[in-house]
Amino acid sequence: MYVSKFKLVVAGLLAAISFFGVGAGTAWAVQTHMLNALGDLQNALNELQAAIPDKGGHRVNAINLVNQAISETNAGIAVGAQ
Repeated sequence: MYVSKFKLVVAGLLAAISFFGVGAGTAWAVQTHMLNALGDLQNALNELQAAIPDKGGHRVNAINLVNQAISETNAGIAVGAQ
C-alpha cells in the first residue's frame, strides 16, 4: 500500500496538533484551579482581616494559616509554570 508524502505530512501535523493541544489543555486546567484557589484564599484573608478582632486568638490563627496556604499555593503555581 502506497501512502503519499503529502498524506503522511498531514497526518503527522494533525497528530502533533492533537498531542500538544491536549497537553496544553491539561496544564492550563491545573493552573486554572490553582489560580482560583489563590483568589479564594485572598478573599478569605480579606474577610478574616475585616472581622471583629475579639475571637480568642482563633481569628489571628486563621489569618496565619491562610497566609501560609497562600504561600504554598503560590509555590505550587510557580512549580506548575515550569
